[in-house]
Amino acid sequence: MSPRAVVVGPPGSGKSTVGPMLAAALGTAFRDTDDDIIARAGRPIADIFAEDGEPAFRALEEDAVAAALAEHDGVLSLGGGAPLTPGTRARLAQHTVVFLNVGLAAGVQRTGLSTARPLLAGVNPRATFKALLDARLPVYREVSTIEVETDHRSPDEIVAAVVAALAPGQVQQQ
Repeated sequence: MSPRAVVVGPPGSGKSTVGPMLAAALGTAFRDTDDDIIARAGRPIADIFAEDGEPAFRALEEDAVAAALAEHDGVLSLGGGAPLTPGTRARLAQHTVVFLNVGLAAGVQRTGLSTARPLLAGVNPRATFKALLDARLPVYREVSTIEVETDHRSPDEIVAAVVAALAPGQVQQQ
């Protein structure tokens, strides 16, 4: 069993919105590893970060991703930082990975610099978001087989671009 598509990208790229819509368009189930972590831990991700720290969260996340990749055959959405761990990157090499790319302005607008997003909390969330994008962009590109720009596109347009890219013989950057 293997997911039809694994969706990755930074906060605000549209994973939580586009993932379920993509699953519906493909006639398959949707699963989000962030939801799996919350269910397994019995508390919100922000609490895990605050109480246990990022390394503990990343360990939970890596386990959740490994399980979901093995168990799920639909569309799978990963948390924004999931591809940062070497084990997850290695596992993703065997899958079709869709990178939803978002620029700084659109990402900041979409996230609202939410304090519910632990890595964006702080003194200068915009600078933090920029640093996050700068650091993660090479990782997202390393693991992805399809890249779709999300700035200035509606969720429906993004889904259509992903569906087109998943079709055999299509160009992989949309």
